[in-house]
Amino acid sequence: MKIGMILDAEFPPDPRVENEALSLIKDGHEVFLFCLKYANEKTSERINGIQVKRYVSNVLEYKLSALAYTIPLYNFLMKQKIHRFIKETNIEAMHVHDIRIAGAAFKVNRKYNLPVVLDLHDNIPEVMKLYPHLQKFPGKYIISPLHWKKKEREFIVRANKVITVSPEFLINIEERIPSSKEKLVLVPNTIRESFYKDYNIDQSIIKRYKDKFVVLYLGDTHLRRGLQTAIEAITSLKEKIPNIKLVIVGKNTTDVVLKQQVVDLKLEIFVDFEGWKNVSLFQSYIISSTICISPLHRNLQHDVAYANKIFQYMSLARPLLVSDAVAQRKLVEKNTTGLVHKDRDVDDFSEKILTLYKSEALRNELGQNGKLFIQKKFSWEQTSKELLYLYNNLLS
Repeated sequence: MKIGMILDAEFPPDPRVENEALSLIKDGHEVFLFCLKYANEKTSERINGIQVKRYVSNVLEYKLSALAYTIPLYNFLMKQKIHRFIKETNIEAMHVHDIRIAGAAFKVNRKYNLPVVLDLHDNIPEVMKLYPHLQKFPGKYIISPLHWKKKEREFIVRANKVITVSPEFLINIEERIPSSKEKLVLVPNTIRESFYKDYNIDQSIIKRYKDKFVVLYLGDTHLRRGLQTAIEAITSLKEKIPNIKLVIVGKNTTDVVLKQQVVDLKLEIFVDFEGWKNVSLFQSYIISSTICISPLHRNLQHDVAYANKIFQYMSLARPLLVSDAVAQRKLVEKNTTGLVHKDRDVDDFSEKILTLYKSEALRNELGQNGKLFIQKKFSWEQTSKELLYLYNNLLS
């Protein structure tokens, strides 16, 4: 089948899109990827078998995407590009990544009547409630998460199949839209076997942290990810674990708040802000760590989605400390791969760190449980089987 993936962003990078496309290609399908370009990237190229088609965009279009369901201009502009994409590729099915561009995709499809697979990476209407620009003028008054929620429902009803990323997200949709039950497919954000089987070690990272008790965080560092809890916990933990080091690999525009918190608490020598690093260095940071954390704030998005970092952590046998955001709590407790702390509870976070600090045997047990879980049940090679089944039966 000739599958057209619709992504309103640059490519690469997007691990989920790439993983899905590569698995479908390996299974005998052709994958054409609609994406955007803002600079001098090639208009058309093949990347690992993915036939990438890039369409020129600009900063104005990017900003208009936040208004996709407030004013029709963004959808109008995307419609023209998607029309061209379908004419150029003669695709047989449309795979739409998230709801921001779904309105334009469904409008274009009135002409072509292709089967549509809606791939919900995130619970976007709930994530939007956390955006700083929606808390103040003018965003607060012109962008409505409730309206986006209504559009999400509309797209779920119209799609032939709907992919979700966690059992909790799937249940959430079933409860809101009971008629959608038969079209829902679970394809979690897991990691490819190559992440933990085929990598190089950066010895400079290993050497830098070899004498430290490293508490590691990888990924987006937005305040909703919970790092303020971890930073504040270091104020007491440094007295009991003198060689503790909180290592933060990632970035966000809110980093200024985190860095000021470190200064205010006089923790500069105990916290390293590494900034964003190439994914090829992630294994070196994980191997250098003692404990890996995901202290997400609880909300309707985090309760139904996994952070991909926890699978990266587990694949290399590191024990986890995660908040009680529902999806990650259930996964960690069910598979005994780490400890759970109360969301935004500094004392509970600190207590669980100390529990792991005092027992190397517990750390090793939890780490090995995680490694075996990924290898036997939760690598991409295992979890992508539902995606392949979906497409092998879509037309029937």
